[in-house]
This record gives sequence, C-alpha cells and structure tokens, in this order.
Amino acid sequence: MTPLQLLDALEAFVKQETKDILLPVRVDRKSGENKERAAEVYKMRLPNKTAQTERVPYLLLQYIKSTDTQEPGQEPESECTVRIVAATYSEDESGAMCVLNLLTRIRVALLKDGVVGGQFVLKSPLEMIVYPDSTAPYYLGEMMTTWTMPIIESEVQQIWQ
Repeated sequence: MTPLQLLDALEAFVKQETKDILLPVRVDRKSGENKERAAEVYKMRLPNKTAQTERVPYLLLQYIKSTDTQEPGQEPESECTVRIVAATYSEDESGAMCVLNLLTRIRVALLKDGVVGGQFVLKSPLEMIVYPDSTAPYYLGEMMTTWTMPIIESEVQQIWQ
C-alpha cells in the first residue's frame, strides 16, 4: 500500500519482463572481449556516482510523488508517480534503439497487465521518451507512470462514526 511496496513490485515486474534482452556492456579495451547482459534494475538511486557510466545498461525506478485526495461526495483516491529511466551503451549508435527496445518491452507489458503486485493499477497516460541528445556512447530515455494505490483509511473517522 506504500510507495516502497510499489517500487518493490515494479522492480520484480521489470526484471521479469526485461531479463532476456541482452545489451552491450562497456568493457576494458585491453581485454578486447565483447560483453552483453540484461539491464540491472535499481530503485531510487544508483549505488554510486561512477555507476552512471560503469553499470550501464540499467533501469532506474524513481519515486516522484504521491497524492491522496477526496472530493466531496466521492471515494478517496491515492496515486503514486514513478519514473523509469533506461540507460544503454553502444559504440555503433544503436544505443537509442536499445533504449527504445527496453522501454517498449516494459510499456507493452504494463499496458497488457495493468496491475503490478496484485494491488497497484496503472493509470493513463503512460508517457515515454527517448532523449534525442547526442550523448554517445551512452543513451537515455524514460517512462512516467502513474499508479492507483490502495487507500489508507483514517482510524479516527471510524471511531467518530
């Protein structure tokens, strides 16, 4: 029911949906070996400053805000906004396509399922962008998601009723 639980559920969902997408990894030029792996998934922040380039490819799930509202005569509502940041690496300019591939896989899965963790419901709109900036060999994009969350009810109101 909390944003923490949403992030945990979203982490498991995203890992499951992207585990078979192997993406290029920056390697030491001296070794000459090419490496690929699935994107690592982090919540809120990367483990350290150097991870911005050293841990690519990755997906970063960031809590943005929560809103609890109740309009007169309406049921209370609880929403949470989470940004999904995708970062990839490529020496041949295909990195933007890798970002698009990652985000599209997540987008399609979210739209098909509509619910993560059995209690968090995806709301429209689902916004996605691949940044057009030239930051080669690193490429970035993001998706903004809004979720309906279970309501936390006031215990005080139950006592007074």
